Amino acid sequence: MSNYIKVFSGNFIEVQRIFSELENFNICAIIKDESESGRLAGFGPSIQGLQEIHVHKDELDRSTPIIKNLTSKLELD
Repeated sequence: MSNYIKVFSGNFIEVQRIFSELENFNICAIIKDESESGRLAGFGPSIQGLQEIHVHKDELDRSTPIIKNLTSKLELD
């Protein structure tokens, strides 16, 4: 069982914005890009451009309000 939990999925720009904000709060997030992994392995991407952000389960409570705040701002733009 993984200690990391998916907290967000979206396009490259949204993921980079949220990832950067999590870093500002000293939250160590991981970006998972299956299309890039598939490309490097020689397979075609499943969904082009979709990325995921994962955080350690110990940082989930700290990261959730940050992500909710940013996604609400992204929806307004």
